[in-house]
Amino acid sequence: MWGLKSNSESEANCLFSPPMKKLKASNGKSTATHLKKIVDRSCPFYKKIPGTPFTVDAFRYGSIKGCSAYFLTHFHYDHYGGLGKRWSHGPIYCSPLTARLVRMCLLVNPSYIHPLELNTEHVIDGVKVTLLEANHCPGAALIHFRLQDGQCYLHTGDFRASRLMQSYPLLVNHRVNVLYLDTTYCNPKYKFPSKEDVLNYVVRVTKNCLKKQPKTLVVVGAYSIGKESVFLAISKALGVKIYANASRRRVLQSFDWPELSGNLCTQGNDTLLHVLPMSSLKFEIYSLLFSQDPEGLLEALRKSVCSSIGISANRLDLLRDCGQPTGSH
Repeated sequence: MWGLKSNSESEANCLFSPPMKKLKASNGKSTATHLKKIVDRSCPFYKKIPGTPFTVDAFRYGSIKGCSAYFLTHFHYDHYGGLGKRWSHGPIYCSPLTARLVRMCLLVNPSYIHPLELNTEHVIDGVKVTLLEANHCPGAALIHFRLQDGQCYLHTGDFRASRLMQSYPLLVNHRVNVLYLDTTYCNPKYKFPSKEDVLNYVVRVTKNCLKKQPKTLVVVGAYSIGKESVFLAISKALGVKIYANASRRRVLQSFDWPELSGNLCTQGNDTLLHVLPMSSLKFEIYSLLFSQDPEGLLEALRKSVCSSIGISANRLDLLRDCGQPTGSH
């Protein structure tokens, strides 16, 4: 069982540089090695749930002494990093959708994967564990731990706060003693519109663009998962299919969302709505290269996007960045 650590204790887990060493080169002369930072791979205290043998999103640390259950909040690499087909360090607990992705994409042995239904209390090693919707990406969950002594701990993973969360019965009825909080945008300077307002804006801009340029290609940049609400909203509003490559279609179909899987298509020429990896949208690079040549910038973007999705550049009349914060934190 682990307890809470003070700041001074946590500072022990840090990067350090070894002293410069002198080595003999092949010609007999001395040469200095480069300074290298060595990462201490011991699990930090904030990934351990006090009073339990549990860790959260701590897979990159391998086998953790004293840990009997490894929890995963959602399927983004900075949280599942360390998981793979060789994983054998202990059971993995996560939402059913995340469990499917862990098995399908990371090839983790199914015997280690234990899906937990959301909004259902599960007892694991004497601790009551409940997963709650995190409003982040598909399958993402807040994890609530209630110990036998009544202490409650909430680990948010990555989440996007919403008014609905204030009415979660578990959070209303049980005081949270320790909160592990996603602070990605925890700064007053960030004031994002609601997800509903963003989706309405994206749909409105898309429709306006299509009125002016009917041959406009609508491209949504996305990571492995997390922007489904954006391209699904556009698809519904326009009544068009969604094109994505085979690997992304496989992931999207695993969600078991009929309204999404039923709107996917396999040929890019069959629809004006395409989903591309973020890495394919090289706006920043081209803006530097063509900063003095707007027409050159547009043509470069046209070629980049069309090359990525395998269609002719003459199908793309207009490319526009809607500039709305569609983040999930």
